[in-house]
Amino acid sequence: PSHYDSMIAKLITTGKTYALGQITSRRTPAYAPRRYDVYVMQPSDGSGQPLGENKAVGNDDLVQTFVGIGSQIDGLGHMGIDHRYYNGVHVSDFVTPAGLTQLGTQDIPPIATRGILLDMTRVLGADPVPDGTVFNKAEIDAALGAAGLTVEKGDVVLFHTGALKAHGDSSELMATHPGLGVEGATYLAGLGVVAVGADSTALEAIPFENETRPFEVHQTLLAKHGVYILENMVTDDLAADGVTEFFFSLGIPRLNGTVQAMINPVAIR
Repeated sequence: PSHYDSMIAKLITTGKTYALGQITSRRTPAYAPRRYDVYVMQPSDGSGQPLGENKAVGNDDLVQTFVGIGSQIDGLGHMGIDHRYYNGVHVSDFVTPAGLTQLGTQDIPPIATRGILLDMTRVLGADPVPDGTVFNKAEIDAALGAAGLTVEKGDVVLFHTGALKAHGDSSELMATHPGLGVEGATYLAGLGVVAVGADSTALEAIPFENETRPFEVHQTLLAKHGVYILENMVTDDLAADGVTEFFFSLGIPRLNGTVQAMINPVAIR
């Protein structure tokens, strides 16, 4: 194993695990027209007959959903610039009604790496951080300094802003929130991070840093640098425990042709 691999393994000291994903339900807020529904059928229970002498019974389920709901990863086919996506691929070359023919999330490899939590509530002195607050290189460096860390190539960086906790169990979309700025996104991408996420619906600040340039952080990370975005990450317990670095593990559901994926990354310390 490389030096980096050995370092990652040593991050696990107590074995405590943290689920970074939300439970997705019919009440989970989402951008319109996204919605989630689940239906449970009883092929051999309730209205059916047990199978065999052992009287086997069971249930099955059908989920009808948009994928971009709740805790999710944005794949490289999610957002582009003037109809071109990562590596300059034009929309006409890979987007079909039956799924993406390139850049689908089924091709994202398993991610097992170091995670870094930057607690912006401490750096900025507010919990939650006010909506629309933008953090860029200076704020990122301040948070890294407070944690005694530097970003290494291959890391996953998560921001804790208190936004998700403040939103609570509301079924209303988190329409505004603090978040990453374009300079900060460019800075992290230049350091070689694999993914950047936050406890908010869109990672970047809304209202946008520049109202005439919507979702520019998404464009910067996904289209320009090939860095994945993690949204609606549950960071409260990590922050409460003062965790700043951890083993990050994520296997993506291998659904062919998808733009995004519902996820539940695991942090282990």
